[in-house]
Formats: sequence, structure tokens, C-alpha cells
Amino acid sequence: MERWRGIDEIPASWGRCVLTIGVFDGVHRGHQVLIREAVKTGRGLGLPTVLMTFDPHPSEVVRPGSHPALLTTLRRRAELIAELGVDAFLVLPFNVALSQVTAEEFVHDVIVDRLHAAGVVVGENFRFGHRGAGSVELLRELGPRFGFTVHGVDLVTEPDEVTVTSTYVRACIAAGDVVAASEALGRPHRVEGFVVHGEGRGGSQLGYPTANLDAEAHAAIPADGIYAGWFELGTRHSPAAISIGSNPTFSGRVRTVEAFVIDEGGNFYGRRVGFDFIQRLRDTEKFDSVEALIAQIDADVDRTREVLGVSGG
Repeated sequence: MERWRGIDEIPASWGRCVLTIGVFDGVHRGHQVLIREAVKTGRGLGLPTVLMTFDPHPSEVVRPGSHPALLTTLRRRAELIAELGVDAFLVLPFNVALSQVTAEEFVHDVIVDRLHAAGVVVGENFRFGHRGAGSVELLRELGPRFGFTVHGVDLVTEPDEVTVTSTYVRACIAAGDVVAASEALGRPHRVEGFVVHGEGRGGSQLGYPTANLDAEAHAAIPADGIYAGWFELGTRHSPAAISIGSNPTFSGRVRTVEAFVIDEGGNFYGRRVGFDFIQRLRDTEKFDSVEALIAQIDADVDRTREVLGVSGG
């Protein structure tokens, strides 16, 4: 998959294509339906499929300070999109100037002049251009003039009539319901970042050394609690008991995200890793003694093995 940042990186020789546009944060099941439809359309026409997204999230530019919790890093988003068969991943840097471009100008200057789109596949609720004035209806009006077709894809709805959106997934994660989030995403929710030094008491006092995660900015961190999950490092896929909270037993004040990687040794400092959240085990608690905390961690690790189907080491 080709990756371009900004329209200036689009090859001058670029020909016709099928285009899909959106933030695609999470690449959840609704996004997947939309992307697969775009890829199907492209292949039917014998054309490559381009996915256009934006960085940073448009809301942060339009309403500074309103940046939503991010379900995926841009890097992870590209990986997931490539798996769906997209041929080119275009990231438009979103800034004040772009936010003021009218919908008609965006269609003419980007969709037509630079990408030469033969088809545009978007969600039925898609909005674009200054103040969100552009819609699927506008695209359908302009399509015949500029030589592209338009397909609006309906939103995906769960059996319980919950519509799958990034907002819904964020709400699940904020509540600690990582199971519901996984169902909407079509995979476990992942938080990525670099392993950094923590207080060091996990190994020295508790016998459970942890990998402390310095998560990417604006990452969607689940509610405080203990979780069963997986530790991802390259091709390494290891079971992990993950703790989120401020370590109340030790009167901590800083919220941390850390994982005890089960049956694994090694120094992870400075490595880029991911934590995949499978199931919430319990609330974060304050214990009366270190011994009581260790006994609970023992139980948490056993429970993590059970949830993940991993035998004892």
C-alpha cells in the first residue's frame, strides 16, 4: 500500500481511482464495511482504491481542546486499512486553512484535480468542507459534472440496535467495557506507546515486574481497573495482566497503564509496544498490606490465564 502525507506526495502520473474519505478512527466494523465496498468498487472498475483521512482530528482544529480520545494511532490505522486491500493511504494534514475550504472547492481541487476519482464511496452521514456544508447529496449533484459516481453506505447497527460509531466505541472503553468495544471494533482495543521506567516496586516489592506504558497522545485509555489482555511487541504476542490506575495501596497520584507480561522475561524499556484489552477483571482497589495486594495479584494472574486460555507456567 502506498502512503502519502499531503496532496503534494500524490504522484504526478496518478490516474483514475476509487476514493473513500473519513477519519476512520478505530477502523471499526462500520468502517470496514465502507472500506470493503470501496475496494470492491475499485476492483470492479479495474482501478486502485485510495483512502483519505486527516491528521490531527478535525475537531481539534475547529474546536481547540476538544480532541476526542483516539482509538487508533495513525500508524495502526494504516496497518488495519492495508489489510482490507486499500492501495493508497492519503493523510491530509488538517489545519485552519483546510477547515475553511468550501465543499465545492474540496471536490474540485482534491477529489477531481489531484486524485482524478472515478468513484467516491462514503458513509451516508459524511460531511465535509467549511462548517460541514458538504454532504453525500452534494457529491451526487457534482458527480455527473466531474465524472465520478457516488455510493453512500449505511451505518452498521448491532443486533441490539446500537449503531457502531467511533463515539460508541469510545464510550464503551471509557466505561471499561472492553468486551463491547471489541465486538464493535471486530478485534480487541489496543493502546500503543513506549515502555518507560516506573516506580520499580513491581519487581522489587511485589515480585511482579511491569512494563509501564507511555501511551500515545489522546489515546483512549480504558477505565481504571485490572484487565486480562495481550502484550504486543513486533511478532511477540504474550498474555498480560494489565493495571490502570494510580496505585492506591501506595498512595499514588499519577494514573499509570502497566502490564505484567506473564511467563516472559526481558527488558522492554524504550520499546514500542501495544496492550490489547480482552476482559475487565475487577476494579482498582486499595489494600491494607503489601501481602494482601500480592495475594490479589496472584489471583489476577490466574484469572488472566483462565480468560485467555493460557496454561500455567
